[in-house]
Amino acid sequence: MLRFEDVHAGYGRSTVLHGVALTVPVDGVAAVLGHNGAGKSTLLRAAAGLLRPKSGRILLDGVDITRLAPHERVARGMAYVPQGQQCFPHLTTLENLRLVADGRTGGRAAIAEALELFPALTELLGRRAGLLSGGQRQQLALARALITRPRLLLLDEPTEGIQPSVVAEIEQTILALAARGGMSVLLVEQHVGFALRAAQSYHVLEAGRVTSTGDGGAASEALVRQALTV
Repeated sequence: MLRFEDVHAGYGRSTVLHGVALTVPVDGVAAVLGHNGAGKSTLLRAAAGLLRPKSGRILLDGVDITRLAPHERVARGMAYVPQGQQCFPHLTTLENLRLVADGRTGGRAAIAEALELFPALTELLGRRAGLLSGGQRQQLALARALITRPRLLLLDEPTEGIQPSVVAEIEQTILALAARGGMSVLLVEQHVGFALRAAQSYHVLEAGRVTSTGDGGAASEALVRQALTV
């Protein structure tokens, strides 16, 4: 589905990613783990087209998309949920959803499907998004991405800074999405246990380099945590 080939990327003269190579399987989940500053968000920004690699290639379905603009990647079935529970704070929850759905074939049905995944949002449709809790805003951000019915979903630490009860709901939703097929996920996540439960494969990123790779479902959490401490 998505493949990084010897990708070097960064900002200005600073290189953050050094020869990254990894693959997101078709209808599967690949997790990227690492400490703050390891380059995880830079990796997702490169995948989404918000940052052009200095060298190397990014391929989607075998096609080189390294130089495609973000909207062109969206048209090919990619959706990106960055860190920070991002939304339009002065719009209501429903207006945030409609902003994505309007003009799309089956937009209303897509909103209904998203609300089935995140039923807590149903009672918040008339509330301004800026007044929602962090967990509610994260559910809204995920729902907006899913309205596009992506084939590839890029998630940047979806459970960061959220109350434990909502973390459990978000984890279950992502696990359910992964299990039903039809969509691949590149997941950046600090919660090692959740990442390994969700992913078919994991990649540990350290100082912009992949230092450890393995099978998610069969991986020992203790071994992965040990790799993260090296």
